[in-house]
Amino acid sequence: MDPLAFLAGAAAAAGVCAALPLYVRARRAERLADRLSEELAVERHAACHDPLTGLPNRRAFYQRGAALVGDPAVHPLVAVVLDVDGFKQINDMFGHSAGDEVLVTTARRLAEYAGSGLVARLGGDEFAGLLARRHDSPEEQADRLAEALAAPMPLGGQVVTVSVSVGLVPVEPDAHLADAVHRADAAMYRTKGTRRRPHLAGYTAFTQHQHVVHASLRLGKPRLPAEKESFPRPTTAT
Repeated sequence: MDPLAFLAGAAAAAGVCAALPLYVRARRAERLADRLSEELAVERHAACHDPLTGLPNRRAFYQRGAALVGDPAVHPLVAVVLDVDGFKQINDMFGHSAGDEVLVTTARRLAEYAGSGLVARLGGDEFAGLLARRHDSPEEQADRLAEALAAPMPLGGQVVTVSVSVGLVPVEPDAHLADAVHRADAAMYRTKGTRRRPHLAGYTAFTQHQHVVHASLRLGKPRLPAEKESFPRPTTAT
């Protein structure tokens, strides 16, 4: 064997052995950097999104919304505030998991209705949005949105229709977002004030049924056989 070739091969092998630990450390560093980047992205997403519905949260809504209001290219806009009618009663009668389901369904329907618009969960059962203004009046647009969100949904072993109260006002390019949201919130409460009771088709009969059962338990009376129980048919409350 040529001594020079042997020495060259040995030197190359030694170089590879020396470089291998550096390569391993570099790969470890890359994997660590990727993991930290993913964790940072998750933390950033969590900081500006609602964990239950996945919608932007209050902080993100005001940050992104202010930029939208200040951009003349996206106008005309309307500000929307809405909440779920009778949400406390839903939690009381069906349980908090059912209440969460109502919020998730409402959020999904609101996002679908908004399309490219901005929608968010402000907290509790309250949602907000910045949507494209349509040709009809704000009242008519609010009614259409309420109808879109009020489609029947399964809840507590039955199908019910959970209504929402919507407030909607036009937003001018030089408006302050907080002022627009405040006006939409006031409009929403005016709408809610015109309702005699929450619109919960299928829910009214269920609550009356529960009240009868609870009263029987308090008085120590046995529950009536199913064939003798008589409860109102589910009706659409207005």
